[in-house]
Amino acid sequence: MVELIKSKMKLRSDSSSYSEFENCISDLIQNETVISMNKLIQHSNITCLEHSIDVSYNSYLVCRGLELDYKSAARGALLHDFFLYDWHITKSGHGLHGFTHPVTALKNANENFCLNVIEKDIIEKHMWPLTIRLPKYKESFIVSFVDKYCSTAEIFNLRDRNNSDRFIRKLLSRCQRETYEL
Repeated sequence: MVELIKSKMKLRSDSSSYSEFENCISDLIQNETVISMNKLIQHSNITCLEHSIDVSYNSYLVCRGLELDYKSAARGALLHDFFLYDWHITKSGHGLHGFTHPVTALKNANENFCLNVIEKDIIEKHMWPLTIRLPKYKESFIVSFVDKYCSTAEIFNLRDRNNSDRFIRKLLSRCQRETYEL
């Protein structure tokens, strides 16, 4: 089974995958509300936007390698933590952040973007199994697992900051330049 998965996975990052990924999320990453996520700390010293881009790109790579809907995975993953508040300070009146933020993120995403059913499922169910509701799509499971992987790497300072930070900075500077040019 492991060999089958390895044979299907082509998790190579190259300039064409970066460009294709950027095309998948271009309308989202240019949105000022999405860019504002860069002001909110998510884990350790990683902003919510950096975390979301990391989850988005890695989910894109996995789904592309497995020949799934990588565009929906990238888009849903970018918006999976679109809750727009500092969860370290602001307490939700509806319960603990880990349980409630997917609903808030989905509400915010629906107000700002036209989402397909896979993107909605990714956002709403990315905290599974904590939130109990089972993801409906393979892409949702993948984003959920990639989110946990990225979060763990961020919390324990295990992520390769050089590689992902360079890509994230490049993407953010490009989208901020394009926003100013509008």
